[in-house]
Amino acid sequence: MGVVVKISGLVKSYKELTAVNELDLEINEGEVFGLLGPNGSGKSTTINCLLSLLDFDKGEIEIFGKKMSPTAYDIKKDIGIIMQDVAVFDELTVYENIDYFCGLYVTDKAQRKKLVDEAVKFSGLEDFVKFRPKKLSGGLLRRLNIACGIAHKPKLIILDEPTVAVDPQSRNKILEGITELNKQGATVIYTSHYMEEVEQICSRIAIIDKGKKIAEGTKEQLKKMVKNTETISILACEAKQEHLEQIRQLPHVLEAELEDKKLVIHYSGGKHNLIRVLDVLQKADVDFGRVYSELPTLNDVFLELTGTALRDQEG
Repeated sequence: MGVVVKISGLVKSYKELTAVNELDLEINEGEVFGLLGPNGSGKSTTINCLLSLLDFDKGEIEIFGKKMSPTAYDIKKDIGIIMQDVAVFDELTVYENIDYFCGLYVTDKAQRKKLVDEAVKFSGLEDFVKFRPKKLSGGLLRRLNIACGIAHKPKLIILDEPTVAVDPQSRNKILEGITELNKQGATVIYTSHYMEEVEQICSRIAIIDKGKKIAEGTKEQLKKMVKNTETISILACEAKQEHLEQIRQLPHVLEAELEDKKLVIHYSGGKHNLIRVLDVLQKADVDFGRVYSELPTLNDVFLELTGTALRDQEG
């Protein structure tokens, strides 16, 4: 499996601010690569440098094994870009928009018509081809934006928060579409603030903060980096302070809190943690209700590494 994107020692500064600081990334062919970071972490700057839309101070960027540059049109023709801000023409219909953007890469009319028809069908826009963008819902507008970016069958697709402010049905359609594009051979770079999306579709993930890469790996590898490996919640628990102290003495307990009849215990490692805490409660004849055991999420990883919950980064 070859390397599609290679970023080496990338540095980009804006006067006093270093937006990207000695960043190294390698993205392999066939991956859906998640690029995560707090607002202002350098994600957008990295993508703009990757596309040669920005000059950078230092470093090298290679795509498909070739050095990227503003005039590297042989590379750019195989890249599809779908940014957070929808970029379509209000004066053109859905079909005309897709045809226009596809025409930037494909000049043969017969081939272009085939590609545009495939993009319309792929995006589920068959019933809206004569509509103008202003008549589309937010979700349909996002689908049109994606169709315009992928109609020419790019080998590398960059999606920057493509599901912001769309309805659940459109979001599922978009995610299914990204997975299908990947199955068809496209390598995908994906940014999002919705952790369930990243967990669902990304094969490998990098987290950057203050322009530096602070973690990289599969979701399973990232989750092993956090101290909190399990959280047990017990609702309607009649435990008292003395029982809480006993639980805090159990193996692998990081912290335990009791508030409004909800007992929450965080663990670092260990097996059979739930059995031990229930044993304490049963021996003390403490009544309790529902019990939940949760493994760490990517949001937990993000919070521990950056100090900010990813879900708080929306907008």
